[in-house]
Amino acid sequence: MSLKKLGLAALLALAALPAAAQTQTIRIGVTPGPHAQILEAVKPIAAQKGLDIKIVEFSDYVVPNAALASGELEANSFQHQPYLDNQKTDRGYKIETVATTVNFPIGVYSKKHKAFDALPNGATVAIPNDPTNGGRALLLLQDKGLLKLKDGVGFKPTILDITENAKKLKFVEIDAAQAPRVLDDVDAAVINTNYATQAGLDPVKDALTRENPKGPYVNIIAVRAEDKDKPWVKTLVESYHTPEVKKFVEEKFKGAVLTSW
Repeated sequence: MSLKKLGLAALLALAALPAAAQTQTIRIGVTPGPHAQILEAVKPIAAQKGLDIKIVEFSDYVVPNAALASGELEANSFQHQPYLDNQKTDRGYKIETVATTVNFPIGVYSKKHKAFDALPNGATVAIPNDPTNGGRALLLLQDKGLLKLKDGVGFKPTILDITENAKKLKFVEIDAAQAPRVLDDVDAAVINTNYATQAGLDPVKDALTRENPKGPYVNIIAVRAEDKDKPWVKTLVESYHTPEVKKFVEEKFKGAVLTSW
């Protein structure tokens, strides 16, 4: 019906209606695997709230923060707080956490040994080469009794902080994303869950041991500091922290990934 055929009352009623909600598009950086899959479950929920999510995948842990800081992304969802804190200290990023998401307990995997206690003396163990995940791997090995670290090392110990190494383990530091690919060449590798699942490993069934899921390594959604109070951030967090997404994580990952809400 044309506006000419509408009566004055109808025109006034139309004028009183709020403007149609405009869909806002945001780009979110993730690593492949669970982070991307979970956001795919978040997308339709956010779309109902007027938020169009574009998922951008990165193959490493370094670029997503650089892309966020430079304005190529509006948010990212791939890292835990210690990693972000380290990046902010090293690179001066003005990036803030706006929500926690899920936890991926890091694990020890092996193609040569069927039990954690079966790792032999002199075993070669691959660990991530970035400070926070490398330190996380060493803390896991300490927690499981394979080595001891200096007191007060915090979340970023290095192999130089090892004070006791009863089995004389040999460490190979590699990019976290490459860890599954070296399993044929080492006795064991400490692998982040997202890269383990991407490589077809089952963290619940295949890991020789895993870290305690409680701790500082819950993953986060991060945005630029200037954006943290914008309405779309609240919409994104609300869409993520829904029963539907929680159910998806529990059914899809069967304990390999744990929700924080």
